[in-house]
Amino acid sequence: MSLVSLPYLPSRTRMQEQLSALFPGVMVAIIVAITAKFLSEHYATPAMLLALLLGIAVSFLGEEGKTVEGIGFAARSLLRLGIAFLGVRISMSLMAGLGWDLIALVIGGVLATIAFGMVVARFFGHKWRFALLTAGSVAICGASAAMAIGAILPRDERSEERLIFTVLGVTVLSTIAMIAYPVLAQWLGMNEVAAGVFLGGTIHDVAQVVGAGFTISDQTGDTATMVKLIRVAMLAPIVLVASLLIRRFAEAEPGTKRPPILPSFVIGFLVLATISSFGLIPDAISDFLSQCSRWLLLIAIAAVGMKTNLKQVLSVGGAAIALIIAETLFIGVLILTGIHFLT
Repeated sequence: MSLVSLPYLPSRTRMQEQLSALFPGVMVAIIVAITAKFLSEHYATPAMLLALLLGIAVSFLGEEGKTVEGIGFAARSLLRLGIAFLGVRISMSLMAGLGWDLIALVIGGVLATIAFGMVVARFFGHKWRFALLTAGSVAICGASAAMAIGAILPRDERSEERLIFTVLGVTVLSTIAMIAYPVLAQWLGMNEVAAGVFLGGTIHDVAQVVGAGFTISDQTGDTATMVKLIRVAMLAPIVLVASLLIRRFAEAEPGTKRPPILPSFVIGFLVLATISSFGLIPDAISDFLSQCSRWLLLIAIAAVGMKTNLKQVLSVGGAAIALIIAETLFIGVLILTGIHFLT
């Protein structure tokens, strides 16, 4: 063995030990995610919801044993990587074709919903952490936004249960909206573009937006997807501003670890979104990274489920359900009102 290689042995051994420690938990999360995807494709149920529920069903794996460290890694690091890869789905040129008035409506709807949630949460007995988490997930992109916002919030003993409750709530409401909103759009006599703006501007998760839009027509589906991507594009600036504000106010809270000024996954999201907007990412690579994002988020939410105590989650209470429903109704009424005046 050469002397040149000797200095690298400790770090190499340490890396092997870390990989060995992470492998069991990460593999369990992957298996749960694959199972959820299989069931989703055969039983027309959101994969995110299934991954979460299956993860909760085997939550004992996240409590003790060899899988704990890997599950924590999947719930934290793979989550952030998946959010960063979401940036490849952003294309500013396609969004500009929608019209600046409707773009302003969608962006205004996101900001107004977050402000609404922050204001009314106190009347439901909840503080700013839960308000930002729920309002941000309703306003932006459902479970993905909930996980992104959860990653920058100061952690306490109830962080996991708030996140799980929010993911469950927005996923269930999004599924209900996927069924009910197309019927409502047709009952209101909306044209295809207006229906697409309504569906894309109000339904929480991307998959449910696509499902709802294309049940009406191809044009409605395309418009709904485009509008939804505008909301997804708001994820990075919202998380950035929230991170800066939290960092400032976290200083006053003893024992609270301050988040970084600019989280690395937000930087990744912004870089990929910028490159994608200039058309510099080949379609094959863009599709690959987009698929990677979906799988990473699915694996991460499975891992989050495995770290969850369902009894504690359900203890969040009826007021929390009422808050998420109120935020959902608010953005729905706001977008409908804007469509009425703009189209």
